[in-house]
Formats: sequence, C-alpha cells, structure tokens
Amino acid sequence: MGGMTAPLPSRTFQPVLERIAEELERRPGRGRPADYIPALAAVDPGRFGMAVAEPDGTVYGVGEWRQPFSTQSVTKVFTLALDLAREGDELWEHVGREPSGNPFNSLVQLEYEHGIPRNPFINAGALVVTDRLHTRTGDAAGTLLDFLCAESGNPQLSFSKEVADSEAAHGDRNAALGHFMASYGNIGNPVPVLLDQYFRQCSIEASCADLALATGFLARHGIRADGTRLLTRSQAKQVNAVMLTCGTYDAAGDFAHRVGLPGKSGVGGGIIAVVPGRCTLCVWSPGLDERGNSVAGVAALDRFTTLTGLSVF
Repeated sequence: MGGMTAPLPSRTFQPVLERIAEELERRPGRGRPADYIPALAAVDPGRFGMAVAEPDGTVYGVGEWRQPFSTQSVTKVFTLALDLAREGDELWEHVGREPSGNPFNSLVQLEYEHGIPRNPFINAGALVVTDRLHTRTGDAAGTLLDFLCAESGNPQLSFSKEVADSEAAHGDRNAALGHFMASYGNIGNPVPVLLDQYFRQCSIEASCADLALATGFLARHGIRADGTRLLTRSQAKQVNAVMLTCGTYDAAGDFAHRVGLPGKSGVGGGIIAVVPGRCTLCVWSPGLDERGNSVAGVAALDRFTTLTGLSVF
C-alpha cells in the first residue's frame, strides 16, 4: 500500500486542471477533426477545455470549458440511461454489452449475430437504444435534450440544425445499419424516423461544464441533480461498466489502461468520464486519433488520474 497515491482533496482540482492545460500547451500533435461530417471538419484541432464536477454540483474548469461543442456520441450514455430507466433488463435482449473490436460504424458483426449489436455505444447499438427510447417517449431526441438541460442547469442547450443536416446528408452507413437491423426485427420505428431522431441527438451542443454536470448522476450511483433516482445502483454500475469496456470504441482497452475510468468519447472531440462517488469530468479538444478519440482529451484524462490518484483501479 505504501506505493499508492492517496486521492487528493477536491480543493486541488483547479490547480490540477491548470497544470494539465499548461502541459498540453507544450505537447505537439493534436490529431485531426472529423472530416466525414463537413460541419465538424473546419474546427481548430488546437482548441481545449476541461471541467470537473463534484456530486454536489460544484464545478471547476480550465481553457474553453464553457464553450459549446458538438457532443456527437457522448450523448449515447444519456440515451442509454434514459431507456434503461424505462425498460430495465429487457433492453439487453436487443443490444449486447461486449466490446466490438471493430470501428464504431462497422456492419461486420451484425449479420452473423442476427442483427443484435455488440454494445450500446457503437452506432448500431446506439440506433437500437434511440429507437427503443423513441417508442417509449414519442420523441427520443427531445427527451434527451430536456434531461441534459435539467441535469446541467442550462436551459439554453439546443440542437444544431447545421450539424444534423450535415450528418443526414452523409448518413448512408447509418441508414444501412438501421435497415439491416430492421430486417431482423430489431428496429421498431420507420428507419427514416429513427435516423432523424439519431442525427438530432448527436447534434446537441453543450460545453464541458454542461456535460460534466449532466453526467453527475453516474457518480451519484443513479441519483439526479434534484435528488430523485433515475437508475438503481445496479443500473448505474451497468452503465459505468459498459462505458469502461466499450466507451471509446476499439480503443477501449488502451483507454482503460491509460486513464482507468469509465469514459465515453464523441467525434466532436468530447470525452466524459466518471469517478464513482467522487466526481465527473468532461474534456474537449477536436483533434482526433485514427480511432475517433480526442488526442488531447485522452492525454488530459491520463494526466488527471495520474496526478490525483483517482481511478476505479
């Protein structure tokens, strides 16, 4: 035990964030923004923000931590939680909980696994979750936006029509995934309706502060910001576990090795992460590696867990 780093008190979060930002300023190579979504391609890869939120709603930040950005696949965590809260374990009959080992938009496994996606965070799995949430609410994207506004305390969060339209115009692969799963009976809504909901979901713009706060229910073991329960402790554990094993696509093993926290990335350059019982984080930098994860974001979270000793391991 003598070699372990004791977790630091919360008052040190701000100095730690400032140190991380200073170190990243000197770090060469920030990756490239997502170029398959034209609305994201022009964002400066050198931009950076990071926020930490404690369970009581206290939030710390550095850099462009209040700058809204395109959340993209980060939202998959919240749609998963919202649907899991409504239907419970029945969800897992329609989507798995295993790493895919393939790119996030791959069709490879679906045919020999009979239209059941490996996990909720690859695109196929997220489409299934959004479909099921839409069936239960009549407006999956609107339900998600309302939830994020409430948990972040920011009623100004909104969809980006430009980003949603851009994704729709280049969404053939997502359409193929939807139709393929529908052929196995694993999609309940018309595929065009589902795609509209999915692209709107991914187009939500929020800041690091917003997302760190909105993720707080996972640090509070399922309790929302207003004190009501969204998920059971077991369900919150399930979401965190799937984030740890599947949240960064086919780089999840490397992310767990380097960062040691449940996390979920998006091709807009955002990553959320959870220290159960202690805090939630969001980092944003739009330069991506070849697997679609923020280069500076992963590096920042790596430094955070190293400097603070906060990890699930």
